[in-house]
Amino acid sequence: MRKPVIGVMGGHQVDEPTLGAAHRLGVLIAERGWVLLSGGRNVGVMAASAAGAREAGGTVIGVLPDRDDSRASPDLDFAIVTGMGEARNLINVLSSDVVIACPGGAGTLSEVAFALIAEKPVILLGFDPGPSLDEYRDRGLLTEAASPEEAVEIAARCIDR
Repeated sequence: MRKPVIGVMGGHQVDEPTLGAAHRLGVLIAERGWVLLSGGRNVGVMAASAAGAREAGGTVIGVLPDRDDSRASPDLDFAIVTGMGEARNLINVLSSDVVIACPGGAGTLSEVAFALIAEKPVILLGFDPGPSLDEYRDRGLLTEAASPEEAVEIAARCIDR
């Protein structure tokens, strides 16, 4: 059976608490034996979550927007070079079983939107996509978590469904 893939999405310029939460997410995802997938770059939520997963012995996939891996996190096990720019966000979410969205900007918002359109469960950890997505909350596709631990518990329930 294939290991669950958890997409951790978030900004490249974020504050220290967000970096800490992303790192903790990486650790918790790896401890569950799941695969962490992110945008793969060596900045922000992408780098922090990859470092956490790697430190905990997990598997890390990065889907890079670039034509080479020169800006890739050193904590990736697999770097998928797309040359697609931000269009790679669709690949990120379609390759994930569950998406956890940390604080970020328009790129993170696009990943949340793509995931919901694809009917993938999305867990918000400190990221507010706005009220226009309330219909997805009502359908159980969009939930909020107060901590990395809670986000991973919600992800586990989504995977078990």
